[in-house]
Amino acid sequence: MVATPEAPAPDSGSRKRKKRSAADGMPLTAHLRELRNRLFKSGIALAAGMVVGWIYYTPIFTWLSQPFTTVIEQARADGRQVILALTGVADPFVLQVQVAAVAGLLISSPVWLYQLWRFITPGLHRHERRWAIGFVSVAVPLFAAGVALAYYVLPFGLQILFGFTPENVENIVSVDKYLAFFIRMVLIFGIGFLLPLVLVLLNFTGILTGKRLLSWWRWIIFSVFIFGAVATPTGDPINMMLLAGPMLILVGIAIIICLLNDRRRARKRGPDSDYDQWGDDETSPLEPA
Repeated sequence: MVATPEAPAPDSGSRKRKKRSAADGMPLTAHLRELRNRLFKSGIALAAGMVVGWIYYTPIFTWLSQPFTTVIEQARADGRQVILALTGVADPFVLQVQVAAVAGLLISSPVWLYQLWRFITPGLHRHERRWAIGFVSVAVPLFAAGVALAYYVLPFGLQILFGFTPENVENIVSVDKYLAFFIRMVLIFGIGFLLPLVLVLLNFTGILTGKRLLSWWRWIIFSVFIFGAVATPTGDPINMMLLAGPMLILVGIAIIICLLNDRRRARKRGPDSDYDQWGDDETSPLEPA
C-alpha cells in the first residue's frame, strides 16, 4: 500500500492572496450592493446625529455665535451697534435644520468614515493601509488645530471688518450669512493645516523628494503667505501671520520628515540609490563595465 503524501496546508500568505483575489474578482452587482449597505449605515448614523444636534440646538448655536457675541460686546463698548438677526419668517426653523445637519455630519463622522474605510480597504495593499491609517490619525488632530485657530482668529477679523462701518450706520448681519462665513473660515484653516501632510504623503508615495522640496523653499514661503492673505477675512498682516506662521512651521516639519524618509529609503536600496539624485529627464553618468 503506497501512502499518498498529504497536501501542504496553505500558509497565511496564500490565504491572504486568495482573499484579495476574491475581492478583486467581485462582480459589479456585489460592489453596488456593498456600496448601498455602506451608504445605508452612514445615512442612519447621520440621521441619529441630526437628532442629537436638534436636541442640543441651543448650546451648539451658542458656541457657533460666540465669536460674533464677542464682537457685539466690543462694539457696544465703542458706542456702535452690531446685531445678529433673522430676516425671514421661516428662518428660525431653517436655521435649526442647518445647525442640526452640520452637527449631525460632525457627530456621525466616525461612522461614515469607518464605512468609507471598509469599502476602500479590500482594494489596498498592506502598506497602503498603513499609510491610510497614519494619514487619518495625523489629519484629524491637524484639522482640529486649524478649526481651533480659526475660532480664535474670527473675532479679531470681524472687529476689523466692522471697524470700516461709517458713523450713524448699524450693522445688521443675517444669521445664515454669518453661519456660511463661519463654516468657510473653519474649512479654510483646517485645509491649510492639512497641506503639509499632503507633502509628506507625496514623498512617501515617491512623487516628491525632500531635496526637491527644500530647493523650492522660496516659492513655498511665498505661496504660504499668499494663501494666508487670501484665506483670512481681512487680509491684514496680523491675521495673515496667525495662519501663515503655523503653516510654515508645519511645512518645515514636513520637509524634515521627507528628508529623513529619503535617507531611510536610500539606505534600504543600497548603492543603486545614488541614481536617485538624477531626474527622470536627465542622463546619469554610467561607468563602462
